[in-house]
Amino acid sequence: MTVWDRPEPPTRPVPLDRERIVAAAVALADEGGLEAVSLRKVAARLNAGPMRLYGYIATKEELFDLMVDEVQAEILPGEPAEGWREALGGIAHRTRRTALRHEWLADLLGGRPGMGPNGLAVAEATLASLDGLTDVDTVMRAVETVSAYSTGAIRREIANLRAERATGLSKRDWQRARGPHMTRMLETGRFPAVSRVVHDGTDVDAETTFTTGLDWVLDAIAVKLRAPSA
Repeated sequence: MTVWDRPEPPTRPVPLDRERIVAAAVALADEGGLEAVSLRKVAARLNAGPMRLYGYIATKEELFDLMVDEVQAEILPGEPAEGWREALGGIAHRTRRTALRHEWLADLLGGRPGMGPNGLAVAEATLASLDGLTDVDTVMRAVETVSAYSTGAIRREIANLRAERATGLSKRDWQRARGPHMTRMLETGRFPAVSRVVHDGTDVDAETTFTTGLDWVLDAIAVKLRAPSA
């Protein structure tokens, strides 16, 4: 039985329910990451005894499942998209923006699919965008491909943001600090491809990088959708 199937216990002197518990857990995670979340800390935030929470949530993993489902409401489309490309692209961009608001989400992306109401609604919107355009197996591979790209790109962006905060160095500051070492390495002539990127490549922001990569993934899916079936 999942946490969504299990009924909540009756009301007791201190008002408590899963909605309040999850809201407190999300706030803690937003402030300090997943390591700041425990049933004990959530209970303290709600001025309740830790044992009270076990009537609502059995494990920390269940709490994480509920937290992910809570913020997945921010990924749901507000209006129907005009086509599959806009639908998949919109969900990917909203997932990125949600992860930037709740950085801990990046640590939980890419696992087993969410079974909560919001997670299932996101899955429905994603799959429905391609429904009827091709066979179900191709739909699944296309969705998995977009998800794999988005998850990897989002995790990389969040990792870079965390590194900036940990070191106090922006991307440009970090590059300047390591400039002399990089110059010495490139002067050896052993890394010509890296040298071309360093000297000739265009530095763009994270959103542009994400959008460009996503467009390439969607272009590839479009080609697959146009290909005649074997």
